Amino acid sequence: MEIFFVLNSNVMDSIRQNKVARLIQKDLTELFRQECKEYAQGAMLSITTVRVSPDLSYAKIYVSIFPSDRTESVMRSFEEHNKTIRYQLGKKVGKQMRIVPELRFFVDDSLDYIEKIDELLK
Repeated sequence: MEIFFVLNSNVMDSIRQNKVARLIQKDLTELFRQECKEYAQGAMLSITTVRVSPDLSYAKIYVSIFPSDRTESVMRSFEEHNKTIRYQLGKKVGKQMRIVPELRFFVDDSLDYIEKIDELLK
């Protein structure tokens, strides 16, 4: 009998990493909703996951973008305004964190993948 273990990457993260990731996710969501609407260029955004490095200096932000045909332009806008977004985030989390992590944005296309699988199964 074989036993397989599947490790979730969140299990490997420390409690502090998870707390910082949740804080960043909450504050970035609020930031995009209120102050940085122009960076989304009319698309609807959802920050699905935030992963923080063990030393808390880097944060990978996974963003779901609807409609998906605007993905490239929105991601380009995020890269162009990365320093401004990090500065705005720093103003929000400055009291809780000593160093604001460097932000890297990635597309979370899991919803598109689910939709494609659903179409294939029909």
